[in-house]
Amino acid sequence: MLQHILLVAGREYRQIAMTKSFWITLLILPLAFALGPLASRFIDKSDTETVMLVDQAGGAPSAAIRQRLMLDEQRASLDALARYVRRHELQKANPNALWAQQGRWYSDADVARFLAEGGVDGARKQIAMVSKEDAAGFKAPEANYRIVETPANIATAAPGQIDKALQPLLHPDDKSSAKPIDYVVLIPREFGASPAVRLWANGRPRASFVGTLQTVLTQDLRTRYLQANGVAPAAAATVGAIAPAIQVTTPPEGSGRERVLVRSILPLACAYILMMSLMLSGSWMLQGTVEERGNKLLETVLACVSPNELMYGKLVGTVAIGLSMILTWAACGIFAAYATHGAIADIIRPALEPVSTVGSVAAILYFFVAGYLMVSMLFLVIGAMSDSMRDAQGYLTPVILLIMMPFTLLVQAVVNGAGGIGVQVLTWVPLYTPFTVMARLGSGIPFWEMIGSGVTLALFIALEIWLLGRVFRASLLSGGRRSVGEIIGLMRREA
Repeated sequence: MLQHILLVAGREYRQIAMTKSFWITLLILPLAFALGPLASRFIDKSDTETVMLVDQAGGAPSAAIRQRLMLDEQRASLDALARYVRRHELQKANPNALWAQQGRWYSDADVARFLAEGGVDGARKQIAMVSKEDAAGFKAPEANYRIVETPANIATAAPGQIDKALQPLLHPDDKSSAKPIDYVVLIPREFGASPAVRLWANGRPRASFVGTLQTVLTQDLRTRYLQANGVAPAAAATVGAIAPAIQVTTPPEGSGRERVLVRSILPLACAYILMMSLMLSGSWMLQGTVEERGNKLLETVLACVSPNELMYGKLVGTVAIGLSMILTWAACGIFAAYATHGAIADIIRPALEPVSTVGSVAAILYFFVAGYLMVSMLFLVIGAMSDSMRDAQGYLTPVILLIMMPFTLLVQAVVNGAGGIGVQVLTWVPLYTPFTVMARLGSGIPFWEMIGSGVTLALFIALEIWLLGRVFRASLLSGGRRSVGEIIGLMRREA
């Protein structure tokens, strides 16, 4: 019996593996890893917004705005660099540097020190002494804003004429190749005596940009007010710059909410890949079974093997196809994580942590194989009951909807903590157990719950194969659509 099962499994595997769609599907993920970073360079749109400052009040307010935008940009670069250094364990390049210290909020004084030490370029030179590859691999985040020069006709425009003068800059016509300005800030001559400032935005302005303007110009107004009331200019500037030194304590990188998100990436990806590969390989097996019925090949096959051997062989062959796809994709993912540098590697490396233990790998393999057997049995029976793919669609559509509908809700619930009653219920529903347990591996699932749901799933699969096996055997040589009542009737008696 085992020899016949393996014979049918090998035939099923070869039949699917020879199709073009199998190889296209198999190569999709490797091509995505290879071409993703290259393609992003051509299709990514810059998020940097252009800012024009029209300062008629002497230049001090616009200088303060420039300084604030520059400090915020460098603070973002320093924070990104510190995370990169911790992720790649590069602190030994300079343990005393700001970017080598544990997570913290960087003050303006810290940013000024960072710039005095050479900024990102200076840090790269020090990191290159430890690892040239890692030094070249860091990319500073794109600046949020870029200051553009103010045309002379705008800088000297009268208050009543500036709106008209700005229109070609904010909304250039279709014939012009110029890009529109995102923000124009007008600081009028009477600024100080009046707090009024105008802002033109080419669309809805960012709240962060408006907040930055509010902070900088408020400080300038307070300084002017103090000077007008007899406070020395230096003292007024100092009073205006006084701010609390807030020390922020955060969990180490990869902890807290970030830990849940990072650890959930790979388990959720495993659940998604399981579902996608199930749908693909199941449809290939279903199509092959329908073609065998239509070409009258089943009679020839059944002359050599029993119906049970045919059923088990097809299931084993389909599981082998699925394992081949998953192992190929896993190998590509591991290669991308440890043999390459870039955003993909930085995402995959920490995401591998929750599946790095023997128990996690064993759980993924078990629920993967169990899920394949459970869903493949449904596809196999649908193929045995259908004389054409059109007949199969009548059974297949509700089955696919039933399996896929809760998946979106499952992903959201797991990312938010996996503690909802809905996720716990799905864990014990055999049809969703493989996807739910695999998705919960990153955020944490009690050991007893994983074992209990695994045993329940095994019992359900045994019952499914026993009952649907009767439908499969009864439908091999007698085609035609069957009602739900007829299918239940076939489950209740042996053919």
